[in-house]
Amino acid sequence: MRRSSLLIAASVSCLLLGVAAVRLNQRFALVLAAQAQSVQPPPAVASAGPQATQLKPVSATFAAVKTLDVSSTQFAGAAGTEIYTAKRGESIPVVARQYLKRTAYLTSSELAGAIRHVNGDRSGNILRSGEQITIPGILPAPIVEKTFPVSKDFEVRAIYLTGIMAASDHGLRIIRHWREVGGNAVVFDIKDSDGSVTIPFEHPLLGKHQVYIHDLPKFVHFVHSQNMHAIARIAIFRDERLVVEHPELAVQSRKNKQPWRENGKLVWTDPSQPKVQDYDIALAKFVAQSGADEIQFDYVRFPAEGDQKDASFAYQAEHADADRPETKVCKAEAEVVAKSSESKEPGSNSRARIHGRKTECAASVTPRGFQRSDVITGFLKKAYAELHPTGVLLSLDVFGVMAWQRPVDLSHTGQDIVGMAKYCDVLSPMIYPSHFFGMDNIAHPGDAPEHFIGESMERFELITKGSGVVIRPWLQAFRWRTKTYSPEYIKVQVATAKEKGGIGFLFWNAANDYSKPYEAMPEMRATDLKESKDKAKYFRGDELPGGTVKASLATAN
Repeated sequence: MRRSSLLIAASVSCLLLGVAAVRLNQRFALVLAAQAQSVQPPPAVASAGPQATQLKPVSATFAAVKTLDVSSTQFAGAAGTEIYTAKRGESIPVVARQYLKRTAYLTSSELAGAIRHVNGDRSGNILRSGEQITIPGILPAPIVEKTFPVSKDFEVRAIYLTGIMAASDHGLRIIRHWREVGGNAVVFDIKDSDGSVTIPFEHPLLGKHQVYIHDLPKFVHFVHSQNMHAIARIAIFRDERLVVEHPELAVQSRKNKQPWRENGKLVWTDPSQPKVQDYDIALAKFVAQSGADEIQFDYVRFPAEGDQKDASFAYQAEHADADRPETKVCKAEAEVVAKSSESKEPGSNSRARIHGRKTECAASVTPRGFQRSDVITGFLKKAYAELHPTGVLLSLDVFGVMAWQRPVDLSHTGQDIVGMAKYCDVLSPMIYPSHFFGMDNIAHPGDAPEHFIGESMERFELITKGSGVVIRPWLQAFRWRTKTYSPEYIKVQVATAKEKGGIGFLFWNAANDYSKPYEAMPEMRATDLKESKDKAKYFRGDELPGGTVKASLATAN
């Protein structure tokens, strides 16, 4: 009797699966089995803000984006189904969480919706003890995704997502909608500035941690299935988690021999600590091997605030000449001063007697000692050598103010733009207009986007001339310190950055609310379509070649 029941259940399941295949929903490119067409989207993540769910329809003037059919994936035929017998007290969401890692679905709610669909479009979640249900989308082995190489001057049009958001149902909707309005890339957190790592990663310095993107190759595959460039952001030397758990790797205080604090906060690792550098490079290599197309380093610098004189770093103990400034001394003056120091005549060491000869003698240059900028460029040289062979691009986020080349900024941050440009493909200056307070005698810089975007881009282009590095700026997608934030504000930034030599752009909003860029993107594209490509005002419109989905299945053990 039990065997007969199983055969009947299997037959019904196959029939349901066949019906589901016909009704396959193309919205989820990763899904390799039937997808629930009646699933209601879950509420937006609270941190996204009230406007985060406002996904406005795309303007009709924007060219339609082709959605990749799941049948084109390399492992479309590999997915199968499995019969599960429910236990007392179980529900479909509980079962979905148990099976998620084994399926082609990205979130448990996606899988739960598909389970309800293939099991008769049921509306309820409660399962009876002993009830048998079909689990769709079962993969025989984990997904293995490969990097899709592009030239460094590929015009990226991206938004930023936190790790929590990127891994959520709402995050997936944001990515799809960004694609619909004309975006072609997404930046997502792998490690944020608090040190939290969002993916499964084993390292002696990390230990157990909260994971949000449970299957990075699967997530990257989803991004690729949308024909989008996947940029993995890693905050480097600002790492609260690491210094709390390993205080010996923090910047040290000269006064109390304890971990140094930036304005009371224990958040900075010592950038010159080899263990810190090796940890970040190991994480970046792991991400590159998981299929990401670009590794983006943020916080590639020393702390810029706090009591700088109290901060002590490992490199200072290793280099006797550390932080010594470059000096120029007149040889003739040096000789006279040396002789006068041996004389016993009163006032014989006075430099006034040789003052008239200073301009006539040759200068003797005392080279500067080992600086913070040497630490940063040395780290980048090592990281670039290890990452570049994997095929990924390496991009660096830098302070927008570094374009002004002020000595105080360079001495604190160590961000020597000329040196950094040698060991990366892309520089992404954070030129948010609102952040230039006190600059250029403009009282409200946030309301002067054209000036600060233009001035910053001109300066970055000038100081990197001849290096071959691409300047792809971070632009402001938030209303902080500006009364004029709007779709027009977005358009002014994009147009100015392009006019001044920028290639592509990245939009930053910490709450992942891109309602204004959503409105601006179709309008910009519609304007550009009226012009020839070389006269386009906003962007070239670069797209990845079709069929970029390259995932395969790992060999099952």
